[in-house]
Amino acid sequence: MTTPEVTELLQEWSAGKKTALDSLTPVVYDELRRLAAIYLHRERPGHTLQATAVVHEAYMRLVDQRAVQWQNRAHFFGIAAQMIRRILVDHARGVRAAKRGGGAVALSLDEAHGVSEKRDLEVEALDDALHTLSQVDTQQARVVELRFFTGLSIEETAEVLGISESTVKRDWISAKAWLFRELSKGQAKPETP
Repeated sequence: MTTPEVTELLQEWSAGKKTALDSLTPVVYDELRRLAAIYLHRERPGHTLQATAVVHEAYMRLVDQRAVQWQNRAHFFGIAAQMIRRILVDHARGVRAAKRGGGAVALSLDEAHGVSEKRDLEVEALDDALHTLSQVDTQQARVVELRFFTGLSIEETAEVLGISESTVKRDWISAKAWLFRELSKGQAKPETP
């Protein structure tokens, strides 16, 4: 389905036409699944969250957006990127809370061996750093969100944000450098006497 066709269906759905949502569902669901799979491929082996679960949750949240007037495909996937980010961060926080005894079933030492909090901490740290970056430069934060959490290409990110590809590339490079510095601050080890 072409971008104009998706945009038209989104606008019809915003206007309350249920048949538009029925036509849109397979296209949007497949695209969300592709994006979630790209992100989760970068996660640690044995990650407890599967692409299908991320897509299902994101799709349910998107369908539940009654007040949104979808402007176009880019607007839709921009909102989807934010939702996927929230789902992944919430999951990471939930896993960490459960490991601290937040209602989780106790694991033996053998079962717990090899369970890594590192990636969950990285997702949370990235989310915190992105929040700070958004206060410094909103556009750069959006570029990172779209590129990292949904795996959009430079071209797709430019379309979603309505900016040129060269601006996306420049923002992507600047944001990565800023995030590297920000995330490195938290990893500095105290000096031993």
